[in-house]
Amino acid sequence: MIQTLDKAEAIRRMNRWGSEGEPFLFIIDFEMKRPIVLKLSEAPAESLLYDINGRRNFRQEPLFKKSAFFEKYPMPRAAYHRAFQLVMDNLKAGNSYLLNLAFPTPISTNLTLREAFFASRARYRLWLDNQFVCFSPECFVTIDENGRIASFPMKGTIDASLSEAEQQLMDNVKETAEHATIVDLIRNDLSMAAEHVAVKRYRYIERIETHQGGLLQSSSEIIGQLAGDYQGRIGDIIFQLLPAGSISGAPKRKTVEIIQVAEGQERGYYTGICGIFDGQQLDSGVMIRFIEQTAEGMVFKSGGGITARSIEEEEYAEMLRKAYLPFAFSPELAVR
Repeated sequence: MIQTLDKAEAIRRMNRWGSEGEPFLFIIDFEMKRPIVLKLSEAPAESLLYDINGRRNFRQEPLFKKSAFFEKYPMPRAAYHRAFQLVMDNLKAGNSYLLNLAFPTPISTNLTLREAFFASRARYRLWLDNQFVCFSPECFVTIDENGRIASFPMKGTIDASLSEAEQQLMDNVKETAEHATIVDLIRNDLSMAAEHVAVKRYRYIERIETHQGGLLQSSSEIIGQLAGDYQGRIGDIIFQLLPAGSISGAPKRKTVEIIQVAEGQERGYYTGICGIFDGQQLDSGVMIRFIEQTAEGMVFKSGGGITARSIEEEEYAEMLRKAYLPFAFSPELAVR
């Protein structure tokens, strides 16, 4: 049984192990109520598997074949409408400028959570036995051995098969404003912990493959410099930056309050973060692209950023489009 901690103990462990150069894994839920912090040497592969940008706790991925399927059963539009309208009312009142609205979509698949972990291809993969699997393309922050911190907020998605998809995404007024808001928020967040914060790259395009086809997503890179003693403050730094701006909104505190009312349930580990400190460097991802096992069955949790320019039908469709398996799909799926 993997032990969850309170926030204070999680910070204490991260600070201590950071100062000692002890490699560790951290998994922090959105509400920061059930963080997990383990020495890498003690991460139990029988109940927890991770692959953080190629750093993993297993040697070889199993190879087998099975005929796989994946179906989703969207939430009622009326329920989404009520939440969307509450968000729009708050946006128009000036209580928020950008809010990430997310919901679970019930799914049916013959893949187990563990099989989905091994079948998926993503920068940040995590499997927690009987709870969830995550295969996220989005980095939260990295810290190199010299204390350079970087964040890569991902905002803006489009179907890659559309005509001139990249240009459509770059020219979209709503997506442009949403991305600019998040970049500004992340820049302010990093400024709480680092100096010389700057935007190094703005709105570059990345392609993601899914069983539904390709997606294009836009990201930016924001960098800063931490003080020389940052290793002993890793826990304080990480928790200071939470929740991730790209999956909450701006202004962050008030927006999170609106999210809690609109969604009507805790997110848990979905949209939290996971990462590794290897003794010198830190790498972490935002836990999006997320399947959870519930008492009623599996659900795929997804969402999108809402602004005053948002159109309800488009946001609903985007939420469902993000419920996918991140590998090329065929009747005979080779699961590695």
